[in-house]
Amino acid sequence: MRFVIQILLWVVIIFLAYLTFNAVYEPIQFNKIKEKRYAKVINNLKDVRAAELAHKEVTGRFAGDWDSLVRFLDTAEFAITQRRDTTFLDEEYKKTYGVDQYIESVVIDTLGFVPVKDSLFKGKEERYRTMMNVPIEGVNTKFDLSAGTVKKGDNSIPVFESKVAKAKVLYDQDRTLVLQENEIQSVDDVNGRYISVGSMSEVNTSGNWPKVYGDNE
Repeated sequence: MRFVIQILLWVVIIFLAYLTFNAVYEPIQFNKIKEKRYAKVINNLKDVRAAELAHKEVTGRFAGDWDSLVRFLDTAEFAITQRRDTTFLDEEYKKTYGVDQYIESVVIDTLGFVPVKDSLFKGKEERYRTMMNVPIEGVNTKFDLSAGTVKKGDNSIPVFESKVAKAKVLYDQDRTLVLQENEIQSVDDVNGRYISVGSMSEVNTSGNWPKVYGDNE
C-alpha cells in the first residue's frame, strides 16, 4: 500500500507541476502569438487610414465601402500645387481716394497631377487591393468599414471607422485568455474588443493601438 500511495503522490505532484507550468507557459505563448498577429492587422489598418485620408482630401468625405475605396485609388489624382505671395492695386480704393493702395494675396498654382496610388503605394499596388482582408491564416474575413458624419455645432464633419474583433484575430487561442484580452485597459496594449482605426462617434482618425506597434495617428 505504501508503494501505491507513493505512486499516487508522484502522479499528483507531476499533475500539479504540469498545471503550474501551463499557467505560466500558455499566457506567454498567447502573448507572442497575439503580438505577431496584431502587428499584421495594424499594418493593414495603417494602409486603410492612408487611403481614407487621401479619399477625404480629394473628395471631401470618407469612403464607406471597400469597392469605392479601391476604385478611388485606381483612378484618383492629387494636384501638385505651388503657393506664392503676390500684391495687386486696389482699384476701388484708388478710385475713391485717389491714392494707390496695394492688397497682399496668395495665389495657388496647379503644376500638375500625380496618381494617388503612386503617392501612397508606388510599386506596391497589391497592398491597397488586399488591405481590406484580415491578414491572419485561417481567418477568411474582411475588416468592417463604415463612413458618415458627426455633428459638431452647426457642422457635419466626415468620419470613418475600420475594425476587426480581437476574437476573430485570435480565433484558435484559449477562450479564457481571449476573454481576458477583451477586457484589457492599458496604455501599453490594444484596449477593448476591437483593433480599430477611426471612429464613427467622434472626429478621430487615430488607431487604438499603442506606439509599440508604430504610429497610431
